[in-house]
Amino acid sequence: MLDLSAALTVASKCQHDSIQTRHRINLVNEWQIQPGFRVLEIGCGQGECTAVLATAVGSKGCVDAVDPASLDYGAPVTLGQAQAHISKTDLGDRINWNQISPLDFLMSVDENSPYDVAVLAHSIWYFPSPDILMDILRALRRKARRVCIAEYALSTSTLAAVPHVLAALTRAALEAYKSVSEENIQTALAPARITAIAEEMGWKLLHQAVVVPEEGLLDGTWEVGTVKTEEFLAEIESAVHDERVKVLLGSMRDAVLNSLATLGPEATVRTMDTWVAQFK
Repeated sequence: MLDLSAALTVASKCQHDSIQTRHRINLVNEWQIQPGFRVLEIGCGQGECTAVLATAVGSKGCVDAVDPASLDYGAPVTLGQAQAHISKTDLGDRINWNQISPLDFLMSVDENSPYDVAVLAHSIWYFPSPDILMDILRALRRKARRVCIAEYALSTSTLAAVPHVLAALTRAALEAYKSVSEENIQTALAPARITAIAEEMGWKLLHQAVVVPEEGLLDGTWEVGTVKTEEFLAEIESAVHDERVKVLLGSMRDAVLNSLATLGPEATVRTMDTWVAQFK
């Protein structure tokens, strides 16, 4: 297991704060990633989890990190800049970055040399539809021994994270009416639905747990922040033509604002719980 005290060291290698890194360490420890493992990470983004995985597998392991997003995506640091920074550290020779769709990458994977683990860490909600997840899990059946997933649980053990749950559902509801989206939340699949899809694709649930993010993980604050803006109302007007749906989305946004008012003006929004699972 990785020691949480290593978070500062790993965080410096991926240009992210130590709280984000500690969160990823907790996920990787739940998955029991071992030294020497060959890991496939789907939806690596800027490499927050990639750096932790590379640390866990050690010098004899490797991580193939896959993400189709443009290397110019992201601010203030882009994907390309973040990945290049990690590559210059001692973790660089353990990581292979692949700017390609997961399905295209999996077409090239040899079934006779499967990965020990395939990881999807906070990447499923980026998919534009559940069909993408189905196709990936189907393609992984003979190419990975285990699949490890972490995604937000749509539940919370603390009242301060209720606004995040409501904001995530509100954002996902709006994105469902857009033909093209670049938002972090496009398809807010719940753990039960992810499990059902995995089992339909031939995977068996081995273990599941809930990781409670520590205070200071700002994902909840970011997502709530985008929904509470006036720009979100403008997005509703632009993307939705059914007046009843506009009313519904406006009311969902109001629910987010009401939950913030319940917490009080001095309260800090927390990030909702994370569901962590392993499939074989």
